[in-house]
Amino acid sequence: MKEGKMKQRLSYALGALGHDTYYYAISTFFIAFVTGQMFAGDPHEDQMIVLVTNLVVFIRLVEIIFDPIIGGLIDNTHTKIGKFKPWLIAGGLVSSVMIILMFSRFFGLASSDHKVLFTILFIIAFIILDAFYSFKDIAFWSMIPALSEKNSERETLGTFARFGSAIGAQGATILAIPIVLAFTMGGRDQGARGFFAFGIIVAIVQGVTALITAWGTKEQKSDIRQEGEKTSPKDIFKALVKNDQLMWLSLSYILFAVGYVATTATLILNFTFVVGNAKLYSITGIVGFVGSIILVPLFPALAKKFGRRKVFTGAIISMLIGMALFLFGASVPTTVLGLIFLTAPYQLVFLSVLMTITDSVEYGQWKNGVRNEAVTLAMRPLLDKIAGAFSNGIYGFVAVAAGMTGTSFHAGTHYGVGIFKFYVYVIPAILMIISLVIYLAKVKLTEKRHQEIVAELEAKYGAETTNED
Repeated sequence: MKEGKMKQRLSYALGALGHDTYYYAISTFFIAFVTGQMFAGDPHEDQMIVLVTNLVVFIRLVEIIFDPIIGGLIDNTHTKIGKFKPWLIAGGLVSSVMIILMFSRFFGLASSDHKVLFTILFIIAFIILDAFYSFKDIAFWSMIPALSEKNSERETLGTFARFGSAIGAQGATILAIPIVLAFTMGGRDQGARGFFAFGIIVAIVQGVTALITAWGTKEQKSDIRQEGEKTSPKDIFKALVKNDQLMWLSLSYILFAVGYVATTATLILNFTFVVGNAKLYSITGIVGFVGSIILVPLFPALAKKFGRRKVFTGAIISMLIGMALFLFGASVPTTVLGLIFLTAPYQLVFLSVLMTITDSVEYGQWKNGVRNEAVTLAMRPLLDKIAGAFSNGIYGFVAVAAGMTGTSFHAGTHYGVGIFKFYVYVIPAILMIISLVIYLAKVKLTEKRHQEIVAELEAKYGAETTNED
């Protein structure tokens, strides 16, 4: 194995670490900050929480329609450092600056009497954050088919990336509350000052790792990846719709993702108001991390032995068992066992879907005659973005509906535990079951079929791909 290949894998893994650290900070901890600290002490606290969470959902959903266009812009980019790196660097640095502003309470404006001014500035700032994060997100994950055309190397790159993602995501989950407590005056409760420190740390981690990925990766040259004509916005959406395997997979994944994030994004509420101990929330990150370091490296072997379809199915069944444990239990042992079944297999689902979406680049090229790397790979972050938007809205809605606002449990207070469990366990379980049915019935792009398609494309273009050994 060449030293350059390992450098590329490690650089990509570090980029994934920072990327998921940022994603979890925005998707989970920012909304926890909004519901707990952004408007603490304000007489209109509940109204402002509802306003901001609804704005986040609305902005993210509206911007989603631009993600395929962003993918098209990236596909049409030609620079000396490739098509992806300029967007990776710019998106990573700008979104890092904006997350610091989000966790600053807009330097006191959020709790002032200037609600209209705050709302206007929040909308502008969050649009900038979400837009630049989208450029970075799409550019980052779209790099995989450009870094290799071999299934084995793509799975290795994906595995390295998900291992990095696991460290970032679960590291944020483990360390977020301790960091917030450590930087809050007295260290006994969660405060705005602690969340601000957490935001700064997340910004540094994401910005630095984005630069490392840009430095350490290199796009491959091949006849299959030969540059064609620029893709128009009309052709972008046409290419997506005509790729039937991408569409069915996307439908299956979005149902899964909404269900999963509705449950995992509200786990902090479960620990705070159902179990009654917010500090135990760090267990979530520990369980997820241990599960990831065991299962992520095993993914290539599991996929080779059983195929992605069986890996995906087994992971979903495990998650349904975990939701059942959360639904019918509230003790610490039951909660930990539920976390194991729920969070550990997530990486297997993600990798199964990511590899199939990656393979659909060649499927779309084979079927439609046009190769769209960033446009195709934009679907995965687009779907996670939809799920993340819904998770933000669900968190705010459930927190208010179940009376679980604030950051600490108060004995004797009536919390709507039944309402909470229905929205974050029952409905998500139903969505996951529907997702699995669609996946098994409609997604037919197996590893074997992809190899056949690549062989046909190589024969069609009449040339050998770049030697990557």
